[in-house]
Amino acid sequence: MVWFLRLLRATVVVASLAGVSSATSHAAEPVAAPLTSQDTLVLQRIAAYLNGIRTMTAHFQQINNNGGGSSGTVWVARPGRMRFEYDPPVAVTMLADSTSIYYWDKQLNQTSKYELRSTPAWFFLRDPISFGNDVIVTRFDNSGGLIRVTVVERAQPDSGSLTLVFAENPVSLRQWVVVDQQGKTTNVSLSNLQFGMALDPRLFQYQYLFSGNYH
Repeated sequence: MVWFLRLLRATVVVASLAGVSSATSHAAEPVAAPLTSQDTLVLQRIAAYLNGIRTMTAHFQQINNNGGGSSGTVWVARPGRMRFEYDPPVAVTMLADSTSIYYWDKQLNQTSKYELRSTPAWFFLRDPISFGNDVIVTRFDNSGGLIRVTVVERAQPDSGSLTLVFAENPVSLRQWVVVDQQGKTTNVSLSNLQFGMALDPRLFQYQYLFSGNYH
């Protein structure tokens, strides 16, 4: 999602949660992390927390693989919809509309479209979220008051991995890390999270992307 797209701008990895990449690889299926019964219970708590998020807005701080940084606002309307609006000087908007991810470079006035299902963002935006057989949990760590969970889509292990970081008590989303097909990392930290607000559906509709009224 995105929620980590450097095809148009070499200076910023706009993939934040999306993790989109043009590379093609055929890696072996990732190895699942060993999970205790207590770990499984924690994963169930996390899934319940994520499924309880229907709408969300937050400020994000993004650190790219090359060390460059950017920031902005993210809106989420689960299932399937998300929008990133980057602060100046990064003239970028990215949105997911349940089926596709659109990346708009405002300086170039150019838009690229990607299939949402083929990106790690799909795990966060699908409904319901679960840690079942369709994903592989490749890392689980619960220490220091933080829970870190890394997942890979079993059907598309080449599409990259998504690591979600939560505060433990109470469970709350703090960060995500996307590793794309080329092994490049995008780290997104969240602050000022708010939940349950009414969001205009047009915020996530491609036909309104260029109107200037929804940002």
